[in-house]
Amino acid sequence: MVDAARARKLADRIQQIVAEMLERRIKDPRLGFVTVTDTRITNDLRDATVYYTVYGSDGERAETAAALESAKGVIRSEVGRKTGVRHTPSITFVMDSLMENAAHIDDLLAKARAKDAEVAKTAQGASPAGDPNPYRVADEDEDADADGDTAEDADTDDGSAGPPGAADGAVGRPGRPPS
Repeated sequence: MVDAARARKLADRIQQIVAEMLERRIKDPRLGFVTVTDTRITNDLRDATVYYTVYGSDGERAETAAALESAKGVIRSEVGRKTGVRHTPSITFVMDSLMENAAHIDDLLAKARAKDAEVAKTAQGASPAGDPNPYRVADEDEDADADGDTAEDADTDDGSAGPPGAADGAVGRPGRPPS
């Protein structure tokens, strides 16, 4: 087995080589507007799968697939020459369904927007089933202390606001005798 990072680097390099070959060296008239989207390689580096998209009709896609299949040998030999690996991986071209998936997602989002608009339209004149404010609101009478003390009355009886014993000049922690 090969390190996953090495396999990923090799797959990226193969993707670059194939894209350059399709752009510059392959002059097949059947080749349409091709974009290489991804390349995956097996862990033993024997098989590489190149994913591509073609802009155009179904007929142009079929012609592009035939052109890629006929140029597979030339592309593989160039990949072997430029990568320098001991065994050049076999190359398989697979049409990437990226465009169809994107169109399907756009359709689903449009349906969801239509449903949201329908729900918003029906909810526009609706009122809540229960109280308008279902949360409990505290009364002002409950906020006062039960013994009737207010914040001003919380001071000590001798007029000092500190802890007991602080007015006597004792030093130390409250509740402990000075040492």
